Amino acid sequence: MPIRPLSALTALLHVYIALRLVPALATLTPAWPLALVLLAVSALTIPLPFVSRRIASNASMGEVLKWVGLISMGWFSSMFVLTLLRDAGLLLAWLAGALGLVQVRWNALLPWSALAVLAMATGTSLIGFINARRTAGVKRVEVPIRGLPAALEGFTIAQLSDIHVGPTIRSAYIQRIVDAVNRLGADAIAITGDLVDGTVPELREHIAPLAGLRARHGTFVVTGNHEYYAGAHAWIDELRRLGLKVLLNEHVVLQTRNVRGAQTDEELFESALVLAGVTDFTAGHFDAAHASDPHLALFDAPPLVHTRVLLAHQPRSATVAAAAGYQLQLSGHTHGGQFFPWNLFVPMQQPFTAGLHRLHDMWIYVSRGTGYWGPPKRFGAPSEITLLTLVPARP
Repeated sequence: MPIRPLSALTALLHVYIALRLVPALATLTPAWPLALVLLAVSALTIPLPFVSRRIASNASMGEVLKWVGLISMGWFSSMFVLTLLRDAGLLLAWLAGALGLVQVRWNALLPWSALAVLAMATGTSLIGFINARRTAGVKRVEVPIRGLPAALEGFTIAQLSDIHVGPTIRSAYIQRIVDAVNRLGADAIAITGDLVDGTVPELREHIAPLAGLRARHGTFVVTGNHEYYAGAHAWIDELRRLGLKVLLNEHVVLQTRNVRGAQTDEELFESALVLAGVTDFTAGHFDAAHASDPHLALFDAPPLVHTRVLLAHQPRSATVAAAAGYQLQLSGHTHGGQFFPWNLFVPMQQPFTAGLHRLHDMWIYVSRGTGYWGPPKRFGAPSEITLLTLVPARP
C-alpha cells in the first residue's frame, strides 16, 4: 500500500481509538489530555520509517526517526487491538444487561476499561521493548529420533531464525548473538531464514559478524520470504562470501565418524547425517527456479544415511517434508506471534506456532525467532537461540 493511503488509514484508526477512549478517560482523571497527546504523536510518527530518507538531514537523524516510528507502531498496534476487544466486551455487557442477566455499572465500567486499555498497551510496549533488545536466551531441546545411530547420539544443532537485520537490528546486536552461539560449541549451526530486511549495500557491514560463527560442521542457511523482498540472489552471494553455506533445495552429508575408523560402508553411512535445506515456501512466486522442493533437496542423497534433517523457513513445508522421509524439520517465520495478541492469529496461517511438534513420523521444531520484525517489541513470545540435541527415541 502506498505511504499516503496508509498514513490516512492509520490516522483514521487513531481517531477511532480517541473517540472510544478519551471521553471515558475525561470522566476519570484530569490527565486525560495525555492520552490525546500520545495518540497524536503516534499518528504523526508511524510513517517516519518509510519517509526518513527524504526528510532526514543526515543518516543519524534518519535512524532516530525509524526508531521513533517503529516504537509508535508497536504501541499503536496494541492500542488498536485492545480497543477493539474493549468494544466487543462492552457490547457483550450491553447484551447481558438488556437480557437482565447482569446489572452493568456503566459509570465505572466505561472509564476504568478505557484506562486499562491505555495502561496495558503502554506497559506491554515497555516490557516488550526490553525483551526485544536483550540478547536472546538459549533454549535447549532434546529431539528423540527413532533408530538414531550411536554415533549421532548427542549431535547438536544451534538454530537461529528470523533475526531481521535492518533498521533497529545492527552489527552490535548480531555480535552478541554470535558470541552466545559460539559458547555453545554446537556440531552445526542452522539459520532458518528471514535474516535481513534490506539490501546488501545497506546491511553488509551489519551482517558481517556472522562470519565469526563457529561449529564443527559449519553454518548452514536457507532463505526466508524477507530475503526475496530484499534481493535474494545478491544476499545468497554475500552470505557465501562470508563463508556460510546456503542450501537451495539441496543437501550436504555430515560425517560424524572418522572415515578411517569405519569398518564397513554401512557403518560409515549410518554414522552420517543428511542436512538438507529448501528455499522459502513462497520463493517460487519471486523466482520460478527457486520453487521450494523438499524432495529435490534429497536428490542423490546416500540411501544408507537414514537420519535426515530439513531446514525450511516456514512450518507450512512440513506436510511435504514428512512425506519425503525427514526425521526432523527446523523452521521459524512465526516469531511465536512476537507480541500479544498477534500470537493468537498465527495458527490461521501456519500449522504450528512455536516449539516441538509431531507430524506423522517427523518432528518439527518452530523457533520463536532470534530477533524481531518491525516494532522492537516482544511480549509473551521471547526470542531464542535454540540448541537442539538428537537423542534416541525410547521404545
